[in-house]
Amino acid sequence: MPTPSLILFAHGSRDPLWRAPLERLAEAVRAAMPDHNVACAYLELCAPSLPDVVKQMASDGVRDIKILPLFFGVGVHAREDLPQLVAELSVQHPQLRLTCAPAVGEHPAMTQAIVAIATSA
Repeated sequence: MPTPSLILFAHGSRDPLWRAPLERLAEAVRAAMPDHNVACAYLELCAPSLPDVVKQMASDGVRDIKILPLFFGVGVHAREDLPQLVAELSVQHPQLRLTCAPAVGEHPAMTQAIVAIATSA
């Protein structure tokens, strides 16, 4: 049975240090979900891109990919760019089931985590 996969999707930056917390997050998610294939992908300014990660996963035999947008707010990237990109990828890879979760900033647990951080500072 193909391994379920999760792509942590973020904006991207030219600054190589910007990626470090996202890569640590991916490592933590991998540890929490050892039965999943977990990767990071970026919209722009750094690699790997979402199309590149999806293509690689497809060539590895993955059939089910969940995309988790690592955005606090639902701006143009989360509301328009990402759905369009996922629609294009669905056409390019019809054998895949691509699903996109809501942006992490919309999740009540994120609000609670930020409140916990703010009140402990």
